[in-house]
Amino acid sequence: MKNIGLILFDIDGVIRSVENSYRLSLKKTVYKFCGWEPSYEDIDSAKNEGIWNNDWDLSLELIKRYVKIGKSNLKIPSREDIIKCFEEFYFGADPNDDSKYWSGFIKNEELLVDKKFFEKLQSNGIIWGFVSGAESASAKFVLEKRLGLKSPPLICMGDAPDKPDPKGFIRLSQKLIGDKLGSSNIPIAYVGDTIADVKTVINARKIIPSQKFISIGLAPPHLHLKSRLKERNSYETNLRNEGADLILSSINDLNNINLNLFREGEIFRDTSFG
Repeated sequence: MKNIGLILFDIDGVIRSVENSYRLSLKKTVYKFCGWEPSYEDIDSAKNEGIWNNDWDLSLELIKRYVKIGKSNLKIPSREDIIKCFEEFYFGADPNDDSKYWSGFIKNEELLVDKKFFEKLQSNGIIWGFVSGAESASAKFVLEKRLGLKSPPLICMGDAPDKPDPKGFIRLSQKLIGDKLGSSNIPIAYVGDTIADVKTVINARKIIPSQKFISIGLAPPHLHLKSRLKERNSYETNLRNEGADLILSSINDLNNINLNLFREGEIFRDTSFG
């Protein structure tokens, strides 16, 4: 792999599938409070607005929208009530308890990579880490217990402002590179499945314009079914239109292709694999 020295990853939709965990918890939480269950298309549409990285906040927002269009006259729940309900669906127990006691939708999550994926990146001279909006307990569960990564570099919920604010992305980049970011430093890529992820990279460029930041996008797993090809193409087009430099057909493409992203210092755009 050429030109990229550091790759940071989102977790949800990139490292693990969350269709039947986080997104299902969102659907069930909204339904519990207003009697309407949003579809996955409704959730994708909202995510494409680029500001709803936190599923608690999106749950509350969808309830507000449902009420606003006159579908219900219910009292809007508090954010605290949303969080409590959501966590019951997702963890099925106190997230601070040992994961062996969890019985929620988190148990449904399918891994999209394995430990060897990161070992291969490392053998190719690539530094890696994670910037995610997931709770610490959830992020560490998938990275440490399920993937077997030892003390993986991680920024998660509460460590930095929510994406698309780039502070967490920039902070972890600086920590892993161990030097001031800028034109003399290695290119840094971020892999994500939402417009908020793309905007995180774009916003980082505004803060440090001399640093080469690369946005790598891919559609979430639930759009990779053959029956949803049209939706996937539309989703990928949205990512590209928002500024993604590269669209992957699979996260594993990062270890199967030679990424030659630069020519005379310019990023190739509108490049797809798969």
